[in-house]
Amino acid sequence: MINKFENLNKAFDIEPEIISNEIIETETLIEKKDSKSINPEDIIKDYEYTRGNLYSIIEKGQEAINGILELAQESDMPRAYEVAGQLIKNVADATDKLMDLQKKLKQIEENSPQRTTTNVTNALFVGSTSELSKLLKSQSLNNIQK
Repeated sequence: MINKFENLNKAFDIEPEIISNEIIETETLIEKKDSKSINPEDIIKDYEYTRGNLYSIIEKGQEAINGILELAQESDMPRAYEVAGQLIKNVADATDKLMDLQKKLKQIEENSPQRTTTNVTNALFVGSTSELSKLLKSQSLNNIQK
């Protein structure tokens, strides 16, 4: 079959070109909307500081519980037992906060920016539609035969 544009190609002194698929690998940075340029070193520093404070609060609370329980047993005053109960609750809350701190750090680490590789395919075909359909048919036949 004679190419419809053969005369034009000769007149303009050009060769029809087929540019194959070109795969370009690029690295993209995926950031969550929640994280607004938070420095990971600051997060770790804050985590360690908060964790140390919670440990200190728990230890002091346990000492206070031991003291108030002795006082309550010696005096048999209902108010002393009430204060001991409140102290026990506060220490339990502090230990829960310590566990929540662990969970929050894990969530922050999971939501940190991740690097991924993305394939971008650009294809340009210069030629007639009939040539394009022949090219596509031959490629689909090649894929089926494989």
